[in-house]
Amino acid sequence: MKGRSRPMILFAFALSSPVQADDAASSGPVLSGNLGIVSDYLFRGLSQTGQEPALQGGVEYGSASSWYVGAWGSNVSWLSDYSKLGEDVSNSVELDLYAGWRIPLDADWKLDLGVYGYYYSGDYPHGFTRPHTVEGYVGVGWSFLSLKYSHAFTNLFGFADSKHSDYLDLSANWEFSPGWVINAHVGHQRVEHSGAANYTDWKLGVTRNFANGIAVALAYCDTNADELLYTNGYREYLGRRTGVLSLGKTF
Repeated sequence: MKGRSRPMILFAFALSSPVQADDAASSGPVLSGNLGIVSDYLFRGLSQTGQEPALQGGVEYGSASSWYVGAWGSNVSWLSDYSKLGEDVSNSVELDLYAGWRIPLDADWKLDLGVYGYYYSGDYPHGFTRPHTVEGYVGVGWSFLSLKYSHAFTNLFGFADSKHSDYLDLSANWEFSPGWVINAHVGHQRVEHSGAANYTDWKLGVTRNFANGIAVALAYCDTNADELLYTNGYREYLGRRTGVLSLGKTF
């Protein structure tokens, strides 16, 4: 996007209800999904909605122990906010499509491989680097810890000449009491050929899961993203420290 980066989600609900590997293997693939609202849509620590709420939802078909495909969507404003800078952009919706394979290695270790595509419908002016992005990812999970590496096969969210950018994500989700989960995360975004756009983001929060599939979460999020580079046309710094409240329902 002419040297500007995309603000994204840091806080989201799982795209499927928890399924035990043995149950999934015996019952075959299932259709699941979620619907939720967040006080601010963050992705990799950066606001997608200019610190405004977002309505989000997704569906997934697959198994906890084999292949899966899914789609997820949200309202966004980070692209249209650049119209304040004299660029005619009409996008207001993000649609993500993904597919992958989950591989249980043993009782504690899991491997996750897949491809994730981000699409932003709308009109863009001539010469504007399209924000559509495709990433491949590999994740390793152990107990309540996970490490995930994502690699961009295309330009990264509108950065010109940014193919082969990557993101490394270390997360912990520890259920310290039935229904209560501590969420911790640190990630680093590297943008190819644009060192000033590199940054680290982090989060600390808590989630309360209820038996009916409803979850409420609250998190503190922050980044060290360059303030000048990651400020939109309304002079809103998109990587600022903030609290995010989420309410969601899995089904």
